[in-house]
Amino acid sequence: MAPVNVLMVGTGEYTTGWVGSGASGSDKKVGVVGLTLFDLRRRGKVGDLSMVGTNGTKFPAIRQHLEKNIKNVYNGLNVEFTSYPDDATKDLEAYKEAIDKLSPGDAITIFTPDTTHFDIALYAIRRNIHVLITKPATKTLDHHYQLLSVAAEHNVFVYIEHHKRYDPAYSDAAAKARNLGDFNYFYSYMSQPKSQLDTFKSWAGKDSDISYYLNSHHIDINATLVPGWVPTSVTASGSRGTATDLDCVDGTEDTITLLTDWTKTSDRSRVATGVYTASWTAPQNAGVHSNQYFHYLASAGEIRANQAKRGYDVTDDSLGGIGWVNPFYMRYAPDEDGNFGGQTGYGYVSFEKFVDACNRINAGEAEVTDFDKRGLPTLRNTVVTTAILEAGRRSLDEKRTVAIREEGGRLVLV
Repeated sequence: MAPVNVLMVGTGEYTTGWVGSGASGSDKKVGVVGLTLFDLRRRGKVGDLSMVGTNGTKFPAIRQHLEKNIKNVYNGLNVEFTSYPDDATKDLEAYKEAIDKLSPGDAITIFTPDTTHFDIALYAIRRNIHVLITKPATKTLDHHYQLLSVAAEHNVFVYIEHHKRYDPAYSDAAAKARNLGDFNYFYSYMSQPKSQLDTFKSWAGKDSDISYYLNSHHIDINATLVPGWVPTSVTASGSRGTATDLDCVDGTEDTITLLTDWTKTSDRSRVATGVYTASWTAPQNAGVHSNQYFHYLASAGEIRANQAKRGYDVTDDSLGGIGWVNPFYMRYAPDEDGNFGGQTGYGYVSFEKFVDACNRINAGEAEVTDFDKRGLPTLRNTVVTTAILEAGRRSLDEKRTVAIREEGGRLVLV
């Protein structure tokens, strides 16, 4: 059977590494989505590729960027794709035309502002298209459950791109946590430098916040560490000032912390605490693009993971100092044959898991529901993350603690 065809929705940093004026200054200078899918096509796992944005005039520069930084670096890797809208057109709903060109069983990846995830995913699902969505899946529980219902009706696979689940340290921690007794405390911190606010200025503080963007990583990890536990309340706090000094809209939070109570479903007397902090106003020259670490405490042990400084640093005079790099996420070095050699990076693995699932479903080798049972970050397996994120946003907006309850088999915010 022919491999799945994939449409990339969104043309920005994570998809192409292009940010309008040139290559991104982050650790994703040639992107993640496009490079990974170009390589999966080389390996025969992906068929035709296409890409859609809202501004077709960007595509000539994007193609030049991809040819220079991917094709010319990785043994002539094919970077061709069909683009929407055409190179002279701007169209906020170009994704509809692009999706309409697909066939049932094809797939899309969504890397667009958070407020657009629901509409794009819904449009694709109703046309029997498999969907990968960057985290957060949606901004609200209502939208999350709506997508679940429609996806079940159309029997399509919806997968949330929580790549931290495939980080070797984090996945190993999830296995070890099973033997450490009852959950007691979890603390995480994740940040990005202030320069990212230039990249995200069009939506930062308007359409979404830093908690949705970064806390989503570790909330999902916490949930994978503690099956059999559910969140019961969220109290959020946010600092302000720096982002608005950098011309973000008034009220944009610099750093957001979510204080979350969890309860064991089999013994409601067991209560635990989760604290998740995210910031996009970290220093410019911290040596890492993203500081990220967590501490997990249980009744019979604890786990600490620092995924910013992994014992590997590079000092480069041209870059102004020392940097702690992370080839475990995306290893951009070519292999011995000159091809892209980063197939073991957890950023790459996350997409390959999705593509493999789509191909197996299309070939009749697996059912969509099979993947809910395998610990993958499917739409069904990420409801808790959406619940905590939305509760945090409501807590900030309404200046109160937001309770999370289960009613009729669904989580609801009170």
